[in-house]
Amino acid sequence: MQKISVLLFLAWVCFLFYAGIALFTSGFLLTRLELTNHSSCQEPPGPGPLPWRSQGEPGACWMAARFSRVVLVLIDALRFDFAQPQRSHVPGEPSVSLPFLGKLGSLQRILEIQPHHARLYQSKADPPTTTMQRLKALTTGSLPTFIDAGSNFASYAIVEDNLIKQLTSAGRRVVFMGDDTWKDLFPGAFSQAFFFSSFNVRDLHTVDNGIMEHLYPTMDSGEWDVLIAHFLGVDHCGHKHGPHHPEMAKKLSQMDQVIQGIVERLENDTLLVVIGDHGMTKSGDHGGDSELEISAALFLYSPTALFLRAPPEEPEVVPQISLVPTLALLLGLPIPFGNIGEVMAELFSAVEDSQPHSSALAQATALYLNAQQVFRFLHTYSAAAQDLQVEEFHRLNNLFSKASADYLRLLQSPQGAEAALQTVITELQEFLRGVRAMCIESWARFSLVLLLCHGRQSLLGPSWPHRPSIPRVTSLSFQPSIGTQPSWDSQRVMAPLPGCLLCWWEPTPLPPTSSLQAVGCPLLLLWPFLCESQGSQKRRQPHGNEAEARVGPEEGEEEPLMEMRLRDAPHHFNVALLQLGLKYLFVLGIQILACALAASILRRHLMVWKVFAPKFIFEAMGFIVSSVGLFLGLALVMRVDGAVSSWLQQLVLAQQR
Repeated sequence: MQKISVLLFLAWVCFLFYAGIALFTSGFLLTRLELTNHSSCQEPPGPGPLPWRSQGEPGACWMAARFSRVVLVLIDALRFDFAQPQRSHVPGEPSVSLPFLGKLGSLQRILEIQPHHARLYQSKADPPTTTMQRLKALTTGSLPTFIDAGSNFASYAIVEDNLIKQLTSAGRRVVFMGDDTWKDLFPGAFSQAFFFSSFNVRDLHTVDNGIMEHLYPTMDSGEWDVLIAHFLGVDHCGHKHGPHHPEMAKKLSQMDQVIQGIVERLENDTLLVVIGDHGMTKSGDHGGDSELEISAALFLYSPTALFLRAPPEEPEVVPQISLVPTLALLLGLPIPFGNIGEVMAELFSAVEDSQPHSSALAQATALYLNAQQVFRFLHTYSAAAQDLQVEEFHRLNNLFSKASADYLRLLQSPQGAEAALQTVITELQEFLRGVRAMCIESWARFSLVLLLCHGRQSLLGPSWPHRPSIPRVTSLSFQPSIGTQPSWDSQRVMAPLPGCLLCWWEPTPLPPTSSLQAVGCPLLLLWPFLCESQGSQKRRQPHGNEAEARVGPEEGEEEPLMEMRLRDAPHHFNVALLQLGLKYLFVLGIQILACALAASILRRHLMVWKVFAPKFIFEAMGFIVSSVGLFLGLALVMRVDGAVSSWLQQLVLAQQR
């Protein structure tokens, strides 16, 4: 076999692996182009006229502000059933007694006494349900991607348009207190800030007590327009004890007292928002997409009436990102450019006007502004990226055009029928929900076809001359959790992750070390000769007298040096190089395939983002570096082999002369 044939065949094998890695990466690693465009009051979201409610009002933006102040209380990991009102016990049914039930009694009392002033929603978060990703969603109205999830322990400033940026651009005074994750996400954005370290997840009180030290004095000072308080005690209690521990009851009772104190200090122009960024499992962890993890509480209250109707028996389910456009319009701000959430229409009812037509028109106006903003974002995004579904995009385009035409027609004759307004509202809601579903399908769903293609291509690789040894499996170990992120020990990780050992092989060396190993891999061909030579030397060592010692060299001179013995069969030498290269690539390929299988099976669990996906990326990069190093090593050995062959030929010719 010629040397060039060996290199070409190995290059073809590497190409197969590269293609498989590319297929899996494009189907698994969730990516989304982040646009840096920003909304502004000077640029309406669409070409149509401004809504009727903001016409001629001083300081009005897209819509006139309904509130001048907002208090946002973010209780980390506030699961929905933590805040759900408890129904009276039905005779004959067993009573339920759990530590976390019924501890937020102030919410239930407000809902009963002031049903038109408050509302409790079940807020659905998008996975991964990790704190940093939820904060981004709660301020931008967008969906998380792999890169976002992978950077959960390394927060960085948000570059997309967001509520905090809109508030500061409008000159609003934003005061923050609580989790220091916000400092990295919004550097320099707050007029006043009280950050507290979130590193120790076993500390239940430091952050919460620090917030309460500044919360009421700040509210009483009046030097704020938006006040954000991010409590961590409930989340830390879940990680340390779980939700079924008496400590959880104490933390929720403490939060209930905080909410009562805030409600007593609220003025008529202020909106209170109490929200959980995510839920938690029965063991107190979060990050995946189980029902308990994505189900969070959202409570809204104002001293002035907010709603025309009393709350329904069962709280309404709303996507978490719906809070972004809702707060933006309620505060008289532009909706962030990349938002794909839907406004909560009932908050825009004209409560002071009892006419149903006025309330329906106000809801349609808010939805129309929201739809214009989302439509503008879709067209801008589709011009910069090609990852949206073409057919669904055209369908939504036509739906928006029809809904816009119907809405503008109603503006020209505002005394139209109530049924026509409801039709427009339904069309706009269908458009907004269709856009969100399309974006989830494009950005937050895994391409199983590509994953299967990668697995099939890996399994249909070349046949191997010898079966390699199985790499040693090591135990899982994790660094302490940072901030509000979950922490696991090996038992709690292994329990919900069957088959995770598929990818956790002996850690691959760093790329420079891996490349050196690959370059030196062809030298393994010399190892048998070296061992044989050392064995021969040991056998020739003297054991008696000088005569025996003099015999050794004479016998050893009959054996040719190992460099000479390689020259006896140059064809076998090239075949041996090929086999060694294939074995080396096979071992690396098995590691990549194992990581890909584990990541595919567990593609919706947090550990994918924390362990398996980074492990796959590391193995893929290591394979690329190692394969290049292997080619360099083979080229070097072949170059030396050619030089030795040339030298031997010259030596033979010299002896013949």
